[in-house]
Amino acid sequence: MYGSRGRRASGSLRRVSESTAPRLDPAAAADLVKKIRVAIGRVLVGQDEVIEQVLWGLVGGGHVLLEGAPGLGKTLLVRALSAAVDLRFSRIQFTPDLMPSDVTGTHVLVEGETGRGRRFVLQKGPIFAQVVLADEINRATPKTQSALLEAMQEHSVTLAGERHVLEEPFYVLATENPIEMEGTYPLPEAQLDRFLFKVMVPSPSEDELVQVLGRTTGQIAELPKPVVGRDELLSLRVTCRDVAVAEPVLRYAARLVRACDPTMPEAPSVVRRAIRVGAGVRAAQALVLGAKAIALSAARMHAGFEDVQRVAKPAMRHRMIRSFEGEADGVTTDQVVDAVLAAIPSRPADVSREVAAARQG
Repeated sequence: MYGSRGRRASGSLRRVSESTAPRLDPAAAADLVKKIRVAIGRVLVGQDEVIEQVLWGLVGGGHVLLEGAPGLGKTLLVRALSAAVDLRFSRIQFTPDLMPSDVTGTHVLVEGETGRGRRFVLQKGPIFAQVVLADEINRATPKTQSALLEAMQEHSVTLAGERHVLEEPFYVLATENPIEMEGTYPLPEAQLDRFLFKVMVPSPSEDELVQVLGRTTGQIAELPKPVVGRDELLSLRVTCRDVAVAEPVLRYAARLVRACDPTMPEAPSVVRRAIRVGAGVRAAQALVLGAKAIALSAARMHAGFEDVQRVAKPAMRHRMIRSFEGEADGVTTDQVVDAVLAAIPSRPADVSREVAAARQG
């Protein structure tokens, strides 16, 4: 009745890596990113670094976890982004009684028009969108949180044995409130790892707060008009994958990730003391994809050491588990990343000596 697990996925949409979308000139790609950034900035006051990191995730084809206190514009940012790129938007307000079927959808038994004959009809859930806001994701139970796992990783949803491919581009932005922890369910490490970046949303400065008051207490501002279409965004993502990364830069990303593991000899003392489980393979992938997105946003088709360094915190801060000693001492994962960046050179010592000798010669 429902079909078998071997049935071919419904729809003919393919993942971005398999897309036939045309590649963009780096200057044209950077111009598209700038258009989105400016459109969001007309609605959202400040938060320039947050907008920048969210756009890295959009260009790189990954999902983003936003953490910040209430009222800092996280939801407005997501709505403005979906409007600027002209994608279908849906919001899921996570609560303790939310069920997995409330996210993915379910099959409903309906009667025929004549009152005879019954059939099952798929009622799609809010996950069948292109920009999905998972608001206060840590308020739902782990069972419901896991309903996002397949969609985030595979860009598909399996219902009653049938796999439904989600329309590309598919982008999940989840929010967390770090203040109220009572009645919440911390995200499992397996699901945190699915987020390409974790972005911290800071409180506004005095000048920014004055602008917020001026905008929000007057006439309600409209969301931005679309400035980038679906096909352009797909081309942007495909072009991002084509950005070149030299082997020394790849090795630098690998050394950074290895240095976050307390069992590795190159790990700094703060890592061995404050970290129980270090970052894994997905952290290294996030470093490289983020570096590519940064380079493309600057109209470059090659990523460098400074791009990896810039994306290190959002790519790795949520992929390390602190030890009891680290939590007791109040050591944050951002402090650990800072220590790793300071301890690990972009070039190994032997390579640096060879380069210096060649320049002197």
